[in-house]
Amino acid sequence: MAENYDVIIIGLGGMGSAAAYHLARRGQRVLGLEKFTPAHDKGSSHGGSRIIRQSYFEDPAYVPLLLRAYELWEGLAQDSGQEVYRVTGGLFLGPPDCLTVAGSLRASQEWSLPHDVLDAAQIRSRFPNFTPEPTDIGLYEAKAGFARPEMTVAAHLDLAAREGATLRFGEEVLEWSETAAGVTVTTAAGSYTAGQLVICPGAWAPQLLAELGIPITIERQVLYWLDPVGGTAPFEDQPIFINENARGMQIYGFPSIDGPDGGVKVAFFRKGQECTPETIDRVVHADEISAMRDRVTELLPALSGDCVHSATCMYSNTSDEHFVITRHPNYANVTVACGFSGHGFKFVPVVGEIVADLATAGTTAHPIALFDPQRLVTS
Repeated sequence: MAENYDVIIIGLGGMGSAAAYHLARRGQRVLGLEKFTPAHDKGSSHGGSRIIRQSYFEDPAYVPLLLRAYELWEGLAQDSGQEVYRVTGGLFLGPPDCLTVAGSLRASQEWSLPHDVLDAAQIRSRFPNFTPEPTDIGLYEAKAGFARPEMTVAAHLDLAAREGATLRFGEEVLEWSETAAGVTVTTAAGSYTAGQLVICPGAWAPQLLAELGIPITIERQVLYWLDPVGGTAPFEDQPIFINENARGMQIYGFPSIDGPDGGVKVAFFRKGQECTPETIDRVVHADEISAMRDRVTELLPALSGDCVHSATCMYSNTSDEHFVITRHPNYANVTVACGFSGHGFKFVPVVGEIVADLATAGTTAHPIALFDPQRLVTS
């Protein structure tokens, strides 16, 4: 006989782990299913750090969700007793009319977010590691910082289990179907039933959600840790940053957070290769390291040293780079959260809350109209 639950969650990465916690703390009988190990490095929720920020250049409509996410980040830190996030300040710099700067300024002004606008000389004076172009400007946000993805996933899983959730790892879902009473989910280990199903598939969205007709492409991304000339000490108190040059090429980076031998993490934003979870090239090649070093030393000359570590991850991109968070249009008992397009991790706690709302009440008070997949479905 199939085991029965209130909610089954497929995928226990960033979003799925948060959903498991929020549902379990509401008294739901939760089963979470994950094909890999807890807080694994096969998808998108790894790499040691992810930027968090409120002056959101992608669209000011995200800001209310970010304000709530910050409250939930602090709650997670208190409940878990771990530093799942750290505020370092954030510097977003480039030509005045570029998206990174103009979009951040627009969001800050629209939502009255505290910020400073700095010219190139002020950036150099305040943050001497940086060498912006003479005509660049920067927006500084004191509340920006970074989250720790593996620690965050593990914390949500631990808290979910503490609240009574059943979490199964190394158990791949083979199929799911709607029933008169809810849903049935089948794995190699058996079948499970529940009143509600939540699907947080990450890079596996194209396979698991093909019938939705949502155009999601998977993109290989590379993360680099470069050893600064002169050591990591000058980078320990540096803000996180996003820089866009005159060619529209964005890079981002972090303070030195992994000790004197850990380097400084940097990466390109949206300079990847289309792939699948099965075909992704996990090897980081010498020409990729050279291209990263050449670009980042335009801004941070000290990062001309060796690459001490590198890793790959995957973006799950929608065509407009906005999320998909919705009740499944064809199945009354299914909630979907996917397509987070390389900028979703900072929203993990609030997406967990939204998904819990949708799975238990069918609606949420959070503003999620932007994430309706009907905008992406072609007739």
